[in-house]
Amino acid sequence: MPHYGKKYRKAVEGIDRTQRFEIADAVKMALEAGPAKFDETVDVAMCLGVDPKYSDQMVRGAVSLPHGLGKTVRVAVFCKGDKAAEAKAAGADIVGAEDLVEQIQGGMLDFDKAVATPDMMALVGKIGRLLGPRGLMPNAKTGTVTMNVAEAVTELKAGRVDFKVDKAGVLHAPLGKKSFGTEKIVENFKTLIDTVIRLKPSGAKGTYLKAMTVATTMGPGFKIDTTTVKKFLEG
Repeated sequence: MPHYGKKYRKAVEGIDRTQRFEIADAVKMALEAGPAKFDETVDVAMCLGVDPKYSDQMVRGAVSLPHGLGKTVRVAVFCKGDKAAEAKAAGADIVGAEDLVEQIQGGMLDFDKAVATPDMMALVGKIGRLLGPRGLMPNAKTGTVTMNVAEAVTELKAGRVDFKVDKAGVLHAPLGKKSFGTEKIVENFKTLIDTVIRLKPSGAKGTYLKAMTVATTMGPGFKIDTTTVKKFLEG
């Protein structure tokens, strides 16, 4: 039995944890129940009807949320020449090639996202074991291996979310900060769900959106009635 702190226990008082809510109601209650004094992140967990062990059922992508994530994102870019100038102009925090790889081999990992031009990937591959486990490896499927480094940097700085289902078919993604309020979180949520639905693999059979829960960093989760999602997206 997990041990929950006083603030968490107080936050869940009187809440039926088995009840399922419409999205706006679930978000509103999650924000109200977030017990921490700091500006908690609001997260969603979606259980999808896919089996990720089959490559044609992997759900992976990226989305730029309309209201961003409310946090500073440090971006590193692996590139050279004109592309380095473009990346810097777009606001990249760290730009380099062999020198950047050496810094990372020496233990420098002071960034949240990484972008690379295609010609840099052989070089970046040398530090894959350092970047991969931290989710920092540039990937063409999420738009972080690209010649258009300026656009990639701008999107990442603005709060683009990269997502991928885990082995159990669950997709986790942030929706912003508690201070955003219900309306902005709901609009970010709508953009995310819309993207996830568009990425539904042709091999996925049966119910695609099986279950969803929204919660703040320290707060309880609120289950969403997935039968209301279609109406929500049309609203």
